[in-house]
Amino acid sequence: MPSTDARDLSDDEHARLAAHVMRRQAALSLKVAFIFLSLVFGLPLLNHFAPQLANYRIGGFTATWLFLGVLFYPITVALSFYFVRHSDRIESECKDWRGILDAEDHR
Repeated sequence: MPSTDARDLSDDEHARLAAHVMRRQAALSLKVAFIFLSLVFGLPLLNHFAPQLANYRIGGFTATWLFLGVLFYPITVALSFYFVRHSDRIESECKDWRGILDAEDHR
């Protein structure tokens, strides 16, 4: 019966497991970065292509200033929490490292 202690992994198995975790976390990073950059670059585009919408008043602020001054920071914090929570989940799912390595062997 193979050992379940991760310290018994060979260097090659450590490298494969680390590559698996890094691939999944890189994919998560790209998703979060895409959402963040869409918001950052989307606002100037909204101002340019739909100024009537960007200048719409909500609670005394234009929509642009409401987003920049009030909503941008909570959205950034929410994206950060999402990233950390899912990154931790990826690492905890890799506790079954034997299953991951076996699955990669059968690809």
